[in-house]
Amino acid sequence: MSKNDNDKGINWLDDAEEHNYPAAESYLRLVYDESKVTKIIVRLRSTEVVQFKAKDIFRASGLSILGISNLHVDKDRKKIKNGTPLSPLLLVRDENNGRVVIADGYHRLCAIYGFDEDAWIRCKIV
Repeated sequence: MSKNDNDKGINWLDDAEEHNYPAAESYLRLVYDESKVTKIIVRLRSTEVVQFKAKDIFRASGLSILGISNLHVDKDRKKIKNGTPLSPLLLVRDENNGRVVIADGYHRLCAIYGFDEDAWIRCKIV
């Protein structure tokens, strides 16, 4: 488990949890064909963790922020308050559309943004 001085007290796991990859694959199969998804998942597994600000990930994704009334966001907010380490987000650059696809971690991102939009988010991006 690691922590960055710039992350406003958010604890992070050093790498994505194993169950995040099938979740990302399930979502990405709605967006891309299976052969592309397979390649993306292989690349996500092997890429290093980096950081971006929460507000920048939202801007790049074009998604709306889920409110704290969302069950999964609330669950992740409780993890943050309790100091439970979070898994890094899994992101994909969709260069054709000029967007970042949040393959896994949307609820975690929303929860963190509710605390601090300038928080540094650990993620893997391909």
